[in-house]
Amino acid sequence: MGGLGSDATIETADIVIQNDQPSKIVSAIRAGKITRTIVWQNILMAMTVKLVVLGLGAGGIANLWEAVIADVGVALLAILNAVRIQRMKI
Repeated sequence: MGGLGSDATIETADIVIQNDQPSKIVSAIRAGKITRTIVWQNILMAMTVKLVVLGLGAGGIANLWEAVIADVGVALLAILNAVRIQRMKI
């Protein structure tokens, strides 16, 4: 508990609850699970697009500019996907 805890405890803790309400632990766990899900979505999306573009490039269908655009596009989609976390009610 951050409000009444010692400085050493606060420094070594992974999570500090500032308002002395242990019920917030459930919200923190829920936020962590949602975040982990979205991170895995981003990883799978990026790897899929990169493998597709790699295959197209190896087959002579995709050129360097298409690969760059695909890479930037995947990065933007991953950012937009991660922004969804802020809109969720946790």
